[in-house]
Amino acid sequence: MLAALIGKKIGMTQVFDETGVLHVVTVVEAAPCSVLQVKSTETDGYNAVQIGSGELKANQATKPAIGHAAKAGCKPARVIREVRLADGPADVEPGQEITVEVFDDISHVDVVGTSKGKGFAGVMKRHNFKGLGASHGVKRKHRSPGSIGGHATNLGTAGNIKKGKRMAGHMGHARRTTRNHKLVAVDKENNLLLIKGAVPGPNGGTVFVRVSKTAKVSQ
Repeated sequence: MLAALIGKKIGMTQVFDETGVLHVVTVVEAAPCSVLQVKSTETDGYNAVQIGSGELKANQATKPAIGHAAKAGCKPARVIREVRLADGPADVEPGQEITVEVFDDISHVDVVGTSKGKGFAGVMKRHNFKGLGASHGVKRKHRSPGSIGGHATNLGTAGNIKKGKRMAGHMGHARRTTRNHKLVAVDKENNLLLIKGAVPGPNGGTVFVRVSKTAKVSQ
């Protein structure tokens, strides 16, 4: 069975396991996801499954989205994700629902989400710069990035800065993946996943939970 779901980050709490050890966990509500499309090497050149979560009203969805979902016998989904399969064709069919039960035998998961947006930030907050000295004579330059001319192209003699130079700018609101979270518990009645540690994004944000790809444990 495909071990991946689209969910919503509820928040963080703490739980005790059977041995009395306290775990700080993130609660993810993973409502049943519908299989919108099953791709194979014969038809698309690779094996993958497209899943959707949440429903859109007819006046909120485009006609192509309505027709695409109708092929699988589903309603248009608010969030759609595609899961590539390296082990061969999928064992699911279009229109099938995937619930949290697929994580029953999974010990570790990866979580993909969009980090919190911080707006425009300076180099000290964005890149952890130390800043300039605060002694007499520095004036109001303590949080500035310092000289950047030496990081220009053509050994510092050109007028443009090298791409990737760490400077002030937009911080956060980027796709991030945190790996190898221990899956502490699965609440089938309430469609909840209790994932150890913090995951990207604010409370209420959309996250994508999948079986861990790099965990050094047997799944």
